[in-house]
Amino acid sequence: MFTHFFIDRPILSSVISILILLGGLVAMWVSPIAQFPELAPPQIQVTARYPGATAEVIANTVAAPIETQINGVDNLLYFNSVSSSSGNVTINVVFKPGSDPDINQVNVQNRVSQATPMLPQVVTQQGITVDKKSSTLMMVLSIYSPDDRYSSTYIDNYTNLYVLEELKRVPGANRASVFGLPDIAMRVWLQPDRMAQLGISVQEVTAAIQSQNQTFGIGQIGAEPTPAGVQQTFVITAQGLLTRPEQFEDIIVRTAQEGTAIVRVKDVGRVELAKRDYSIASRMNGMTGTTIGIYQQPGANAVQTAQAVRQRLAELKAQFPTGLDYKIALDTSLFTLNSIDKVVHTFFEAVVLVILVVFLFLQSLRATIIPILAVPVSIVGTFIGMHLLGFSINMLTMFGLI
Repeated sequence: MFTHFFIDRPILSSVISILILLGGLVAMWVSPIAQFPELAPPQIQVTARYPGATAEVIANTVAAPIETQINGVDNLLYFNSVSSSSGNVTINVVFKPGSDPDINQVNVQNRVSQATPMLPQVVTQQGITVDKKSSTLMMVLSIYSPDDRYSSTYIDNYTNLYVLEELKRVPGANRASVFGLPDIAMRVWLQPDRMAQLGISVQEVTAAIQSQNQTFGIGQIGAEPTPAGVQQTFVITAQGLLTRPEQFEDIIVRTAQEGTAIVRVKDVGRVELAKRDYSIASRMNGMTGTTIGIYQQPGANAVQTAQAVRQRLAELKAQFPTGLDYKIALDTSLFTLNSIDKVVHTFFEAVVLVILVVFLFLQSLRATIIPILAVPVSIVGTFIGMHLLGFSINMLTMFGLI
């Protein structure tokens, strides 16, 4: 019935074929491209940090309270946590396939907020991160010094301040992160023998640094109520957070008492501006560097994202200090492009074989043209259904298409 309907109306059939072809081309253009489809269930990652704590302490005081609150969240499948001796804890929460990742993130964030009062104060001060986890590693690159003129601390800090944040602004690459902790911190190296001689504990040094490294609101001069004739108001500003090692060394740990002198931090140790964590060391071809991993955002086009990252890196390189360079160690989009290129070649080879087979059996060029015209319509039109069903252009869909 439908066959005769379209055979009797060739113009209508041609218009519908053209619309299907155009729709398939548009769907092909807007569909995300990836190496493999998203087969893993949605995951939310919770990360926290407890400086100086052991893995067992972190598991008992940080991971356990958060896991207790997360347990029972909507659409939860399971969760697991990893606590390290470097003071980091990571909790991966896995949800049922098909659940909304945004809703899952909000639900986990609410549960983590309920667990916050039960966590150590230093953990809440460091901050707890709740974010969607992507298992697709798209690109790995390294910022390094070819002549080794810069230290790892300098490269880590420069990457964290001027490179990482710029890469996160690239559409589809907002999950860029540095392997390890790139932050720098004031490290206080205490001398146990000197502290024992003066009778000073680590808690006293910590309390002194916390109390004297704060920002306070001093007030105003000339604010109401004032005597008659005062017409101006002055805001009083004072030095806030300390920024230099010398300032931290001058912090008073113990005031002068009878028979004793003032004890400062420099009397019981030394202060330096250095890396917060030394558990991970990154090198590129034997030279000091910082490694960045870029994870593909769900639904993003891997090829376009990789090209945008390369373009942004080229722009940032013009602002690099002399002696600093970058190198891309892994780019999965290149494999994806090569795979798609092979699929295109296979497609044309299949079309040629179909033409030969049809012509050999029909022995008529005119009769051969009609089924041949249906091949691109059926192939390209398939992308409409793929796009409507949420499929991406990847190895499996291309294999099924051919």
